[in-house]
Amino acid sequence: MKKIIILFIILVFIAVFGIIFQSFRRNSIPFLKSPKATIDNHSFNLTVAKTLKETQIGLSEKKSLDQNSGMFFVFEGPAFYSFWMKNMKFPIDIIFIKGDKIVTIYENVNPPKTINESLSTYKPEEPADKVLEINAGLSKKYNIKKGNTVKIENL
Repeated sequence: MKKIIILFIILVFIAVFGIIFQSFRRNSIPFLKSPKATIDNHSFNLTVAKTLKETQIGLSEKKSLDQNSGMFFVFEGPAFYSFWMKNMKFPIDIIFIKGDKIVTIYENVNPPKTINESLSTYKPEEPADKVLEINAGLSKKYNIKKGNTVKIENL
């Protein structure tokens, strides 16, 4: 009987802890917030490439990208990192960033039409240390330009 009471108390404790945790999560505790990039008052929810493998795969395994979402790549230092559209299924805008400033934008970069099509590479005009990929056309739609400031939160 004593074991059943102890087990019941433990289960209640776990349930209460779970409810409290979910409540804190919804109320935006900083370390639980999702990464976000803001450019000219428009925000994008980010998926961050954290490993070399995630950087290599990028968005190639996705069929689409939510309207206000993007893929974010962070590198150790500024350089001329190149990107391509290998295995991509939808067009994107590629935004190269150095520090917190946009240095280059490639708009409406289309995926290859066939597997055998040669792939173009996209490099920044000057060294960059971050890259943001968003749906094609959003740079133009939101008037995102070279020199704009990019604010990154919860990275």
